[in-house]
Amino acid sequence: MKRLLFIFFFVWGLFVHAQEEQPLDSADYYVRFEGDSILLSSIELDDVFVFGKLEFANRNEKLRYYILRRKTHKVYPYAKMAAERLVELNDSLSKIKKKRHKRKYTRKMQKYIEGEFSDELKKLTRTEGQILVKLIHRQTGSTAFDLVKELRNGWRAFWYNTTAKAFKISIKEEFHPEKVHEDYLIEDILQRAFAANRLKRQKSVLDYDYALLSNKWKSTTSQNEN
Repeated sequence: MKRLLFIFFFVWGLFVHAQEEQPLDSADYYVRFEGDSILLSSIELDDVFVFGKLEFANRNEKLRYYILRRKTHKVYPYAKMAAERLVELNDSLSKIKKKRHKRKYTRKMQKYIEGEFSDELKKLTRTEGQILVKLIHRQTGSTAFDLVKELRNGWRAFWYNTTAKAFKISIKEEFHPEKVHEDYLIEDILQRAFAANRLKRQKSVLDYDYALLSNKWKSTTSQNEN
């Protein structure tokens, strides 16, 4: 009996020692989600950005940024809504088999979207309208021109673009924060607004990294100042 007890405690001691010697990075962790314990080795978290203090070369640059921020905050919800409606439309169309029924449903949705947007969009200024066009591309991956062309036809898209040009607005405009400094400022404004819960985050379908963009433009600004 004593011999069996000795063997038991000896084996148990080796087991405990092995657990103590196990490297920390090879251990798994228990994480509780909604009452259930799930064995995970890592947890995926949302990106967290640490924003630097806003700095401006002069008063005009500062004024420009804050005007751009006010206009971006105003039109972003429309771009977000447009992206949501587009997802709904494509999801519904994928379930409709006949082309005739698809065209009928598309016309119905297009009239609904126009009715939902038109009154408010008429109140936008030229610069607000141009920012909205860029944000529509940011949220959907398609230009406003392409969306109109898809929902209606090529001639309608051409007419929309020609009319917009009369007000110096191009509905073919794309969003390129990696190339255009104003687009980067818009992205910076959005990211700060998301972090402060002033705007509801909707991930862009475009492929770019805000942190890398910030480093790039900060470096470019420093070189220009020197």
